[in-house]
Amino acid sequence: MGNAVEKAAEIVRGYDGRPLRFMEVCGTHTHEIFRLGIRNMLPPNIRLISGPGCPVCVTPTGYIDEAVMLALEKGCTICTFGDLVRVPGSDLSLAEARAKGAKIVMVYSPLDSVEYAEEHPDEQVVWLAVGFETTTPATCVAVKKAKEKGLTNYSQLTANKFMDNAYLALKGSADAFLYPGHVSVVTGTSIYEHLRDDEGISGVVTGFTGPEVLTALAYCIRGCEKGEPFFKNCYPRVVTDEGSPSGRAIIAETLEPVDSEWRGLGVIPQSGYRLREEYAEFDARKKFSLPVIKGHPNPACRCGEVLQGKCTPEECPLFGKVCTPEHPVGACMVSGEGACSAFYKYKL
Repeated sequence: MGNAVEKAAEIVRGYDGRPLRFMEVCGTHTHEIFRLGIRNMLPPNIRLISGPGCPVCVTPTGYIDEAVMLALEKGCTICTFGDLVRVPGSDLSLAEARAKGAKIVMVYSPLDSVEYAEEHPDEQVVWLAVGFETTTPATCVAVKKAKEKGLTNYSQLTANKFMDNAYLALKGSADAFLYPGHVSVVTGTSIYEHLRDDEGISGVVTGFTGPEVLTALAYCIRGCEKGEPFFKNCYPRVVTDEGSPSGRAIIAETLEPVDSEWRGLGVIPQSGYRLREEYAEFDARKKFSLPVIKGHPNPACRCGEVLQGKCTPEECPLFGKVCTPEHPVGACMVSGEGACSAFYKYKL
């Protein structure tokens, strides 16, 4: 390690001040911090808590119920990423719906769903649009492509979210945030400066290597010791001040902000998206007249509390017993970015 990283490691290992809580918002950070052994080097007065930075994990149960209804009752072909297939709904997951005859097609990108619809004109194809700022532009490109092609058998069930107001909902849950590196590539850093200056919320953008995470933790410690709200971009090789203007532009062109439900956090104002009126013909909720569905997650599952940092996965009575990656009860055990799957993989 270079001198700067060695110094950061010394700051982290040697911290002996008041107890501090840092929330790694991004699920990839959670997994990498475990994999790199960084949790094992933390002094007892520093606690890392996992936040709602996994889009599959924060997608509410009612959304899965909508997708199941589209598949089983409306006869739609569902195109989706793999993780979402196993997330439990109120009664069925998409995997269980498939066992009942639903057609579920796993794809690698939103554009694959457009291609599938073009190749299967006799099927009504619905793309499950789930993701944060990182993947949302690709979903926007897909719906624009479907419009250009004049596809009448294609639509999207939108559950895209953006993090800005989620940080406000989580205010006070941690002394500082480890902001998500991938999301920040699109958003830029102005949102974090606003949170610092106007809301008194502190945090650091970091990458995913050991030196980057250690540097970020050292900045968090030093910032908390000073007692003033702070922000630092510790991922400047990837994250810039302006982010991706083109990515944000295509989002603004095709989507508009709406209040959105987050698993565990409830409805957060202006934290999700729906298709703009110019693309309303591709809105699956409108196209298939879906009713408002209020999902009912398993009451014994504590995923919602895990996502708020109110408990660790190990404090859930289902963890590692009833709920395992092979038989998940909650979304946090399903996703490759979920906190429960990380704790299961690296701590059991």
